[in-house]
Amino acid sequence: MGNGTLLPHLFRTEYSKIVAVLCRHFGLKQVEIAEDIASDTFMAAAQGWGINGMPAEPVAWLYRVASNKARNHLRREQIFTTKVTRETLNNLEEFEQPEIDLSPKGITDSQLQMIFAVCHPALALEGQVSLALRILCGFGIDEIADAFMVGKDTINKRLYRAREKLRESGCTIAMPAEAELESRMGGVLKTIYLLFNEGYYSISNNATLRKDLCLEAIRLCNMLLENGATNRPEVNALMALMCFHASRFEARTGSSGEQVLYDEQDTGLWNMELVGKGSYFLHLSASGDTLSKYHIEACIAYWHTQRADTGGKWEHMLLLYDQLLALEYSPTAVLSRVYVLYKTGQTQKALAEAGQLAMDGNQFYHTLLGVLYSGTDPVKARASWWQALQLARTDMDRRIIQRKIDALP
Repeated sequence: MGNGTLLPHLFRTEYSKIVAVLCRHFGLKQVEIAEDIASDTFMAAAQGWGINGMPAEPVAWLYRVASNKARNHLRREQIFTTKVTRETLNNLEEFEQPEIDLSPKGITDSQLQMIFAVCHPALALEGQVSLALRILCGFGIDEIADAFMVGKDTINKRLYRAREKLRESGCTIAMPAEAELESRMGGVLKTIYLLFNEGYYSISNNATLRKDLCLEAIRLCNMLLENGATNRPEVNALMALMCFHASRFEARTGSSGEQVLYDEQDTGLWNMELVGKGSYFLHLSASGDTLSKYHIEACIAYWHTQRADTGGKWEHMLLLYDQLLALEYSPTAVLSRVYVLYKTGQTQKALAEAGQLAMDGNQFYHTLLGVLYSGTDPVKARASWWQALQLARTDMDRRIIQRKIDALP
């Protein structure tokens, strides 16, 4: 791997580690300083490696340079903020050698603590996810803007507000006490869940970015599982959910980059190793008395990895959607439940329930009606698909819907 490909790869994998360790050392009030030092480190690598060649141990080189830059920053701060006395000058060497712990354990501890800092309840959810992408995952501003389909200015403002909120909150980079951990876990899991969904259901056409978002969510969840205090049933359930969904990632996109609907997917492209991992984590999630939405969604995702002719597949999913809606209402779950009801052979009942939903401005509602009417009323099916076409937000969605319209008699 040459400089041209290695350095971007190292930026993605090491930038967030360096930032987390430096934030832990400097405190959240100087999060931009930590980011600047990490960015300067990679700029130094881009310049130095281009002239002198790649070092024998690139990662160690990055850590050493980042550590030196951090020490230099602390030294300058000490000189500017402390009255220069003979005693200070005599002890200056002490200030030049603070411990910047970039050991594997130091990095893991710092990143785990940063998850809870970034997911502080004082921050809006969109701010939490954006900050997680920037600080914990090493995503650039352009990539975050692409993921959310908004401009770079919007992301910069969002990150600025999130950092300011963190400063005002007085949050420190440390694992919450046991009593607080319980209340903070929900926000952490929701951020990881939204990060994964942003990749899996993203309307971005950047397939590589979408996969990276999902993989980063899985990586962050895995960090929680590797820590005794945060390895909980709901964390295992979330990991199971993501594994089941990720197992069908390759089948969801056609050769031209177009989205492939579930019923049309090539099941031979499903990753059965990930299905097995999902089943493993789902089994672990069954310990204790916790039943979270992640447990139910993981079970639904499991049934989505089963072949079409699996007995009782759709009936099981219908019961699970009933449980999910009793636990937490969402429009997406309501539409999915009506579709599952249709798949159990109860088309008329599905149509009756769909008719009670007030979702005229929802593209997926009209898409669902198009499916429900396709076998019974081609005229209404065409009208529903046409309405969905008017509401579609991406060219990919428009192509899929147009294909459905063209296939009608």
